[in-house]
Amino acid sequence: MSTIQATTEKRKLRNLSDIRLFFHRNETPIYFISATNFNLLGIDEWVHGFKYITYIDSFDGQHPNLFCPAEIPHQPFTSIEDINNYLLEHKEVVDFIRSRTKDSSAGAGKVVFLFFDEQTEKLCKQLDLEISFPPSKLRTEIDNKIMTTRIGNKAGIASVPNVLGKVTSYAELRALTHELGDDLVVQTAFGDSGHTTFFISNETDWNKYAPEIINDPEVKVMKRIRCRGAAQEACVTRHGTIVGPLMTELVGFKELTPYRGGWCGNEVFADAFPHEVRLQARDMTFRFGEQLRELGYRGYFELDFLRDLDTDQLYLGELNPRVTGASAMTNLAAFAHADAPLFLFHLLEFADVDFDLDVDALNERWADPENIDSWGQLVIKHTADSVELITEAPKSGIWRMKTDGSLEYVRMQTHRRTVENEREAFFLRIAKPGDYKYEGADLGILITPGRLMTEDFAMNNRAKAWTKAIVDKFQSRPLQPVETHAAAQVAEVANFKMM
Repeated sequence: MSTIQATTEKRKLRNLSDIRLFFHRNETPIYFISATNFNLLGIDEWVHGFKYITYIDSFDGQHPNLFCPAEIPHQPFTSIEDINNYLLEHKEVVDFIRSRTKDSSAGAGKVVFLFFDEQTEKLCKQLDLEISFPPSKLRTEIDNKIMTTRIGNKAGIASVPNVLGKVTSYAELRALTHELGDDLVVQTAFGDSGHTTFFISNETDWNKYAPEIINDPEVKVMKRIRCRGAAQEACVTRHGTIVGPLMTELVGFKELTPYRGGWCGNEVFADAFPHEVRLQARDMTFRFGEQLRELGYRGYFELDFLRDLDTDQLYLGELNPRVTGASAMTNLAAFAHADAPLFLFHLLEFADVDFDLDVDALNERWADPENIDSWGQLVIKHTADSVELITEAPKSGIWRMKTDGSLEYVRMQTHRRTVENEREAFFLRIAKPGDYKYEGADLGILITPGRLMTEDFAMNNRAKAWTKAIVDKFQSRPLQPVETHAAAQVAEVANFKMM
C-alpha cells in the first residue's frame, strides 16, 4: 500500500474536493470488464489506475486505458456474462492483471461489470479481484420486471395498471385482464430493449407470441397506454440515494432498431418534461433507491418511467440494477464535471473509506436546469432482415457533418469532450470490418449536442441525417456460400443485450 493511499484511508472524506482528490491519488487497480467500454466512457479520466478490459476494441489500439486481448477459440457467446467469463480466463488478461498487482497481500484490485453471474464471481475470487457491486444473486432477484413492480408497490410508486400471473392460453389472458381493456402489453420477467415486450390485442397476436409467454411462471400484463419513455440513473449510498437527471428515451425508431419496443437512445434536455414531472420522477427514484437499500442493495441503478399522455400520470417502468446504456449521458454531463460523475459515488461506496456527503444538496443542485446541458445519443443497429459481411466501417472518434450531409473524420477521441457544436458528434464503433451485419446487430453509438427529437417526441431531421450518414459509412458485401452457416450461427446466438 502506498503512503498516499494509507494516509487517505486514515481520514474521512468530508466534501467533494476530498472525494475527487481521493480518486486522483488512487493506487488500487480498478477494471471495467465488458464487451466494450461504452457504458463508462470517460471514467478513466477521473480515477487513477482505472482500466477497461474489453472483447471489442472500438479504438484500434489508440485508447490509452483500454486493454483488448487477441481473440482465441471459444464457445459461441450467448450473453455478456459469457464474454466476461471468457475474458477473465484469457491468459493475456490474467497476465495483464497480475502485472499491475503491486501488493499481493492487498489483492489484485477491484472490478466492475455491466453483467456478471456466479461463474464470474468464482473467476474473480481465483484472481483475487473484488467485485464492486452487490452479489449476483441479489442483482438477479431484483432485476426482474415482476419484482420491480412489487418493490415499487412497497415504496408507494405506481406502475401502469397491471396484473401479475401465470398465463398459458388466450382465454386465460382475457380472464385475468378483463378490467384492463382489449389492448394489452405482456412482459416476461427478464428481457431487454423490447425483446420480451409483447403487444396483444387479439388471438392472432397471442398466437404469435405465446411460445415466449407460456413458459414463464409469472408474467406482467399491463393496460396499453399512450406514453413516452424516460430514464433516470441513481446511486444508493450509505448517506442516501443520489439521483441524476431525467432523460428522454428513444424507443422503436425504425431508422435505429428493428424492435418495436426497442430502446435506441437517450436525450438529456431539461425542458423535455415539465418541472413538476421532473420533481416527481426524482422523488420516485429516491424512494425506490431507499427501498433497494432496505433489501441490501447499494450502488448504481437506473429506473425507466412511462408518462401517460392521456392522464399525465407518471408510472414506474423497469429497473436496471447496474450501469446502463444511458450511463455515458449521465456521467459526461455538465453537472458531473462541476461535481463528480455519478459513477464515482458508486466506486466510493465500495472503496473501504469513510466519507460525508450531503445527498439532499447534491440532488437539488443536479436537478437545477441551469446545471443540465443538452446532449443526445443514438444507438444504431442494422435494421434490415439481411446478413452481410462488413468490409468498411467508420472509425471511433469525432466526426463532422458537411453541408451536403456527408461526414468527414476529424480526429480520434475517447469520448465526446471535444465535440464543439451540433455539426459534430462522437461516434463509438461497435461493428468492425470482418464482422457480420445481421438484423439487430449493434453498429455503433453516436453522441452529439442538441436535441434528437421533436416536441412531439418523433425523431427529428438532424437525428435522421446523422443516422443515415453513419450507416452509409458501413460498407458490406453479400455472403459467400462458405460463410453462410457461420453467419447464421452468429446471428442466432449473438443478438443479446450489449449495453
